[in-house]
Amino acid sequence: MERQQFKIEINAPAAKVYNTMLGEETYKKWTAVFMPSSYYEGSWEKGQKILFIAVGKDGKREGMMGVIEENIPDKYVSIKYTGIVDGDKEITEGSLVGDWIGAYEIYSFEEQDGKTTLIIDVDVLDEYKEYFEKTYPKALEKLKEISE
Repeated sequence: MERQQFKIEINAPAAKVYNTMLGEETYKKWTAVFMPSSYYEGSWEKGQKILFIAVGKDGKREGMMGVIEENIPDKYVSIKYTGIVDGDKEITEGSLVGDWIGAYEIYSFEEQDGKTTLIIDVDVLDEYKEYFEKTYPKALEKLKEISE
């Protein structure tokens, strides 16, 4: 597993970027770049469980399960992955999830003069490295578009 970092400057205050990034409806818009049916279930509050879901071609729910380790509004969000979602099952152990357990995704918002630099640090399995390198920048461009 490797930690990758992605950055983008957005011409909007950190509060606007934060709320657009995590808002239920706007989250769907920027994460559609990864999977058109992306959404989340749960809460962004510290200590709460959150599921990042998409509906696969077969109509089955799939995705990642995590815990919000930290959420400082407009500044910082840390997600620790604890398992996967497979249909109606939340799987937290076994060969399907082994490498994802304990992986992190971290969002940092740095505002200066009304502009926000958004920094994403994400742990990525080797087989997804190239996909993330191509897709995450496109998703952040979409976030920038809907935040400005």
